[in-house]
Amino acid sequence: MILIVAGVAGSGKTTVGLLLSRLLHWEFADADSFHSEANVAKMQSGVPLTDEDRLPWLHKIADWMDTQITAGKSGVIACSCLKRAHRDLLLSGRPAAKMVFLQVDKDVLFQRLKNRPGHFFRAQLLQSQLDALEPPEPDERVQTVHTEGEPGKTASKIIALLWPHGRPA
Repeated sequence: MILIVAGVAGSGKTTVGLLLSRLLHWEFADADSFHSEANVAKMQSGVPLTDEDRLPWLHKIADWMDTQITAGKSGVIACSCLKRAHRDLLLSGRPAAKMVFLQVDKDVLFQRLKNRPGHFFRAQLLQSQLDALEPPEPDERVQTVHTEGEPGKTASKIIALLWPHGRPA
């Protein structure tokens, strides 16, 4: 199984994804590491990515997922998946994939990004992500999780949501 932890920048997807990967003993990948140098340079200079910029990046993520699935390995990946088309690209044809979308208050997001040292995604780009965001609809294979408090609580909430009878062995 592949678990995609999605959300806008600052939602905690990497932190929660890492916690989940440790709890589940699954491999973790951060979608940020799949960005091209051009995408990273664009974001570092404060320029939002376009869908054209994101498409090759999403295909690299899908390739990672397919490699894991083919090898019979489970994994957790943190990925923004801002639009339905992005979520559809990663979930379609992959019944072994599940997605949780982290929903966080805008003020909390901004504070987290403002206080996050050394990351290429600048706080001023948050509004561009919120503008591009298409929140998951009820007909999508996506569970929305409202985050509050510690990342460990969010990870526990996700495990209880996806595996109400106990997490996988």
